[in-house]
Amino acid sequence: MRQEALVKTSPLSEGFGIEVTDIDLSAPLDDAAFGALRKAWFDSGVMVVRDQALTPDAQIAFARRFGDLAIHVMDQFLLPGHPEILVLSNRKRPDGTPEGFEDAGRYWHSDISYEERPALGSQLYAVEIPPEGGDTMFQDMVRAWETLPDDLKQRIEGRRALHSYTRNHKKNETQEGGRPAISAAQGARLTDVVHPIVRTVEDTGRKALYVNPGFTWAIEGMDEAEGRALLDALFAHSRDRAFRYVHKWRPGDLLCWDNRTVMHHATMYDPAYIRHMHRTTIRGPRPV
Repeated sequence: MRQEALVKTSPLSEGFGIEVTDIDLSAPLDDAAFGALRKAWFDSGVMVVRDQALTPDAQIAFARRFGDLAIHVMDQFLLPGHPEILVLSNRKRPDGTPEGFEDAGRYWHSDISYEERPALGSQLYAVEIPPEGGDTMFQDMVRAWETLPDDLKQRIEGRRALHSYTRNHKKNETQEGGRPAISAAQGARLTDVVHPIVRTVEDTGRKALYVNPGFTWAIEGMDEAEGRALLDALFAHSRDRAFRYVHKWRPGDLLCWDNRTVMHHATMYDPAYIRHMHRTTIRGPRPV
């Protein structure tokens, strides 16, 4: 039997992304089914598996089969007893403190691109969602690279860009109702890094733009103003709606995306409703 026949898939959009059906991720998959699922995900960039009932242990076990799991620096938002899970939520504890990262991802970004070994993939499980809003938008960065004008391709050939978490976080701290400040201990874990502007994806050999408005701040070896203008041109091109998929959440969705080949952005929702999610993040190799 061909590997592709081991999982049932259907397209999410004309451009990219798949839905996998008739599968239960609360129990371990055999190696053949897992290999087929892994290939389907990385070939498509975005994959959703609906109607799941995942305990934290089951979500972690599934994610860990893809590689080492990253522990987010904002450790006050890690699920107690399960530090591999980052809680994204506007729900409050009895003492009024937030259970999770409320404003996470409300800008275009690729998860933890500011680390030496950034994310291979992320898997976000919908525990509770609002009746409308709170969607997640994705941009296909492989198509963004493939359709980039030749003059821009020439200007970024062989260049690297600087990625920083602290610069983004400090900007959001200043906004009304912004996120909590980075502690001294958290800040000690953070350093700015540089990665290639165009990376080659290990699984497929495809090339993808690897810059994002959330965490990419400068181009190595280029004047600040010139580099900023070039990044803005790359960002404008990569946000083209022709490369976009918008995910409308349902409870029980496990949404998986390849951070090497897509960037994403959460949309706003009515804060009178709860949006409560559990994210696992799979660490990848250093980009080349």
